[in-house]
Amino acid sequence: MPVSDSIDFESGVDTAVEDEAGNATERLPINELFHSLQGEGSLVGVPSTFIRTSGCNLRCWFCDSYHTSWEPTHTQLRIPEIVAEVESHGTDHVVLTGGEPLLYDESVALLEALDERGYHTTVETNGTIYREAPIDLASVSPKLESSTPTPERDPSGEGAWEERHETDRIDVESLARLVEAYEFQLKFVVTDADDMPEILALLETLRDAAESPIRDDDVLLMPEGATRERLAETRTRVADLAMEYGFRYTPRLHVDLWNDAPET
Repeated sequence: MPVSDSIDFESGVDTAVEDEAGNATERLPINELFHSLQGEGSLVGVPSTFIRTSGCNLRCWFCDSYHTSWEPTHTQLRIPEIVAEVESHGTDHVVLTGGEPLLYDESVALLEALDERGYHTTVETNGTIYREAPIDLASVSPKLESSTPTPERDPSGEGAWEERHETDRIDVESLARLVEAYEFQLKFVVTDADDMPEILALLETLRDAAESPIRDDDVLLMPEGATRERLAETRTRVADLAMEYGFRYTPRLHVDLWNDAPET
């Protein structure tokens, strides 16, 4: 799906758009809507329809969806339009991703519409926002300190997001509520062994905060890298770390198959 005009997320997002009759109609900023294979997590390899919203409250320097965060682009779609596009792909699995899809009230309405039609829904979230919605799998990816866009690795070159990202990247209360409310997976983007102490500390904190158990099998380590070349540098050591600590390893299948092509 093509994308259109740019969003200024610094000043917020107004998703209320008037229709031809002048009535307000709620829409979502959609960056991509496509059919592919789930490339990450416990459902890796499952044919799925992906709905990628635009806009994020964080700015990971290695973001593989640059046009939903650093330079957000989108087209505004009404929920019936999104559902019709999903139905056209003929798959049972839908992945709502971003950016950060839980920024929007309208994402709840979309998930309700998909649930009414019997779709299995995965929501990819950074874990800083909790919403009550019919979510079959919350794929929660807490952002580690290594994700922070320090001046030397800020892709914008402006250095404006370092403090905000570092302040907002972990919300233990929201993480605990997601773990308690939904079937979940905790998916950490890992570069090397230096990330492990922070992961272990966060898991200890979250296990104390959440009423639901968090098993080691619920924890997935995923190699950092949005290209085949970068994955070649990180995946073996991350796989070794998964074996060492007893966590699960998840590949980035879509990168292995299609590199960094859009709509994959």
